[in-house]
Amino acid sequence: MVTLDLHHVASPAVRDLLHLVNHPDFERAQQQIERLGGCAEPVRLTGRTTTVDTTTGEVLRAYTSAEEPTGSLLTTCGNRRSSRCPACSRLYAADTYHLIRAGLSGGKTVPDTVRTHPRVFATLTAPSFGPVHNRPTTPGGDIRPCRCHQLHDSTDALLGTPLNPATYDYTGAVLFNAHASALWARFTIYLRRELAARLGLTQKAARAMLRISFAKVVEYQKRGLVHFHAVIRLDGPDGSTTPPPPSATVVVLTDQAVAAYVAKYATKSADASGTLDHALFCRPCQGRGATLLPHGTPLPCTACDGTGQALPLSRLAVARHVRQMIRTCWDLGRLPEFTGLKLWKWAHMLGFRGHFSTKSRRYSTTLGALRDARRTWRTEQARSHAGLPESDPTTTLVVGHWDYLGSGYSPGAALLAADVWHRKELDRQFAAEGGC
Repeated sequence: MVTLDLHHVASPAVRDLLHLVNHPDFERAQQQIERLGGCAEPVRLTGRTTTVDTTTGEVLRAYTSAEEPTGSLLTTCGNRRSSRCPACSRLYAADTYHLIRAGLSGGKTVPDTVRTHPRVFATLTAPSFGPVHNRPTTPGGDIRPCRCHQLHDSTDALLGTPLNPATYDYTGAVLFNAHASALWARFTIYLRRELAARLGLTQKAARAMLRISFAKVVEYQKRGLVHFHAVIRLDGPDGSTTPPPPSATVVVLTDQAVAAYVAKYATKSADASGTLDHALFCRPCQGRGATLLPHGTPLPCTACDGTGQALPLSRLAVARHVRQMIRTCWDLGRLPEFTGLKLWKWAHMLGFRGHFSTKSRRYSTTLGALRDARRTWRTEQARSHAGLPESDPTTTLVVGHWDYLGSGYSPGAALLAADVWHRKELDRQFAAEGGC
């Protein structure tokens, strides 16, 4: 074995990469990284798995992470946020696209007849909490001056910020975000009531004739407020498998464009509005600013100096408007009447604490079902690659034991992962341009 003298290499990442490339089993290490598809923060696991034929007791396959060059098995982080992991978020967006598309056109266990069901694409937005800098347009699409009498460029940092921060209702804005999910739930209740009234039926009778199915995603506006993009569909009482009553009319809706539009926002978070993609509260004291001694006496947290903040708000690298919304979350979160909202915990989300992507039970397939299908396909590919016979699920038992070791790559492996992601992006761009 040749020992490399890499002291002359200035970059620690390059030194680590050279060590990795010269590893006797580098090919296997590279295979692991390629399989992750450019995941930015993979999970490292240690453990073993054994596949046994229960009728004969024969061990069909045995695997242990100790066989890996690094002693651990890498698996994708699965983070849906594009700011945290572009690779995994792209997969999440693709799953969301297929989920939305299936509810519009059929497929993935949804019958094709669903495309004849009435549906609308709706956007539900927040009210005004004060005038902000914007780019209003004429009916012909031309940009008009803002209230500040300027023609803002689309990348202007002023867009979405208050014209007069001193009079802007930051409290109302934060509380709207905090209650947005409850407002959506209330909207669906009132929608069902309104449909029943329009049909001249009681709500119970209406439920026996039709069902409202939906899928929605949350988007942050530049002003830091959330709004909803939703596909709302009318079905028969059993959902997508039954037609709605004849009185319901069909609305023309472009399935592919809507599915792609909705899926795009499923991977975004509050950082799209200029804030942060991680919690701001102090972990040791869980944002309380103090820990309780056994006899109940509070002890100020030394990690945050009693503020409850992992980093002083004044030092956050965000715009003034965003910082004020975050500060408002902290101030309101300390008031007894808002304790249940835990606004300090969701300050980085500007108060919003709901799910970014949700659907009703009968809209279409589920993200879990899509992931299970992908997992089954990969398992079959691995079995075929290993040359193993087809297994009978009724007589095959898989026993495994896994422990969490950590997350992330070594510096050299991170360079390889970045190269994987870059190559995949180039392939996608080439395909989008028609391969020319």
